[in-house]
Amino acid sequence: MSLRLSTVILPYRRWHEGGRAAWTRAEQLGFHTAYTYDHLSWRTFRDGPWFGAVPTLTAAASVTDRLRLGTLVTSPNFRHPVTLAKELISLDDISGGRVTLGIGAGGSGFDATALGQEPWTPRERADRFAEFVPLLDRLLSEDAVSYEGDFYSAHEARNIPGCVQRPRLPFAVAATGPRGMRLAARFGQAWVTTGDPKLFENGTPEQSIQAIRGQAERLDDICAEAGRDMTGLDRVLLTGFTPDRNGPLESLNAFVDFAGRHAELGFTEIVIHWPIPDSPFAAEEKIFEQIAMEAPAQLR
Repeated sequence: MSLRLSTVILPYRRWHEGGRAAWTRAEQLGFHTAYTYDHLSWRTFRDGPWFGAVPTLTAAASVTDRLRLGTLVTSPNFRHPVTLAKELISLDDISGGRVTLGIGAGGSGFDATALGQEPWTPRERADRFAEFVPLLDRLLSEDAVSYEGDFYSAHEARNIPGCVQRPRLPFAVAATGPRGMRLAARFGQAWVTTGDPKLFENGTPEQSIQAIRGQAERLDDICAEAGRDMTGLDRVLLTGFTPDRNGPLESLNAFVDFAGRHAELGFTEIVIHWPIPDSPFAAEEKIFEQIAMEAPAQLR
């Protein structure tokens, strides 16, 4: 299988002031999927413009025809499965079945307290995620769902006519621990990683490769235990959070080398951030576009 190249477009620009142009250009450049972050605010962008993921993707669906669209990632931090399912079914319909849901357990950032709650511990996030994903799977696959859990409930929730994609839109499950990987093995059409966050500040690219290899091997073992055919589970690397930082976007050759080393670990999709000046995702636009247009052919 050829390595797919995708991008993630942060929702920080007004739609008519560069937002729309990025999504249409992503399709022109031939990206497989264009994702966006699903946060209420995020890190250094907190005090600037930041728009909602689902409305942004809905607008993107209206100005593109072939580009797949998705979140990277949605989490339980401020989402409820019942309302999220309704929005996703609507988005899948508007896009003509081009939506992928990237989903993760969430973190301890601004989203974790924006609704006035105390931030959950890692254990609490994992517990909620373990309930969130199976319930969302049912809500997107069944016409009517009732459920009473420890964290979430649904009472005769109707989701007619369901997703355009059957039996539902695909899940790309972000996970590095065993509980999340088991959810990826059971419910995911893809597994997502950003590498080992402990290596970001002081690690080396070689250490990162080894850590990601270890993650991939753990996923292999978990899939084998679950009886999951690993050939049906894509592997997605969201770049920008390994010790390489934005180094792979410095030249076409640098990216092809980076992507090739991860393809050898079994990755089927590499996601690069759309350039944002004066940010951790700053990159030369001409080189970024060259990578988009030329790298996929070199990675076949």
